[in-house]
Amino acid sequence: MSKGRLEAFSDGVFAVIITIMVFNIKVPQSAGFAGLAAVLPAFLIYGLSFLYVGIYWNNHHHLLHAAEHVSGKILWANLHLLFWLSLAPFAMAWMGQNHNASVPVALYGTILLFSGIAYFVLTKSLVAHHGKDSALAISVGRDRKGLWSIAAYTIAIPLAFWRSWAAYLCYVLVALMWLLPDPRIEKVVKD
Repeated sequence: MSKGRLEAFSDGVFAVIITIMVFNIKVPQSAGFAGLAAVLPAFLIYGLSFLYVGIYWNNHHHLLHAAEHVSGKILWANLHLLFWLSLAPFAMAWMGQNHNASVPVALYGTILLFSGIAYFVLTKSLVAHHGKDSALAISVGRDRKGLWSIAAYTIAIPLAFWRSWAAYLCYVLVALMWLLPDPRIEKVVKD
């Protein structure tokens, strides 16, 4: 099956997610710097969430660029990923309004965890479909960053109930780790 429709649909969902996230940012109640300071936590959470969606979009693009075709199983794995990512605007908005509360911070981490698991499943589905010796399989390798991300989210969720700032730190560190797309895929596809 061609991968074109999967890519087009996914790009549309990513665009909608980002659009909904920006609508969740509330305008300051006053015109001064105090008004901006009041919405700063929500704006920073939006920035982190935008970064995460951008990271997923970028890596999703690279992953599908290395793929030659897809199957029904891959379509479902992709929908699984998009489902979890589509919950990001809700979690971002709730956390933005309650940035020090443990439950919204833990929910945000839970959505990141399940998004990470879904991306890992999508990657493994694509590799299984293309074979262990395919360019895709070679470029993905063991996906250590994916596994490290899942581990960090698993640690961050209970940390949110102890110190929310510690969970935030985990989320930021994982985002920084993924900021640049994996060069292995570009190198293997180019060769």
